[in-house]
Amino acid sequence: MRITLTVFFESPFYVGLFERQEGTRLSAARVVFGAEPTGPELLSWLQEHYASLTFSPCVEGAKAEPAAANPKRRLREAARFRTAGVGTRAQQALQLAREAHQLLRQQHAREQRAQEQERQFQLRQERKKARHRGH
Repeated sequence: MRITLTVFFESPFYVGLFERQEGTRLSAARVVFGAEPTGPELLSWLQEHYASLTFSPCVEGAKAEPAAANPKRRLREAARFRTAGVGTRAQQALQLAREAHQLLRQQHAREQRAQEQERQFQLRQERKKARHRGH
């Protein structure tokens, strides 16, 4: 298992993206830090809150290659990563988590609407019976 933390600025806050990779499967979690976190602050945050992170469902993909040995190549890759933003597989994993949450919200709203309609129907029926009785 390999876990990567990427901290980037997404106006107006700093955001941390945790990518957890197990073989070819990748899942991600997103955390909003607020102000720019320092190294010691990140370490203490990890020790306190890592267990409570909710990772997205796993996304299948290619196996990660080991880090390039050439330092110039590593610099080029880091520059490319900075301009590209979040990795696409991580974006897919976060998108899956968003969609799952959206489906849960839609289902809950649908149930609430059905309950409200049933309540309104029962209320109308009671009014009809009260009028029929002449009260």
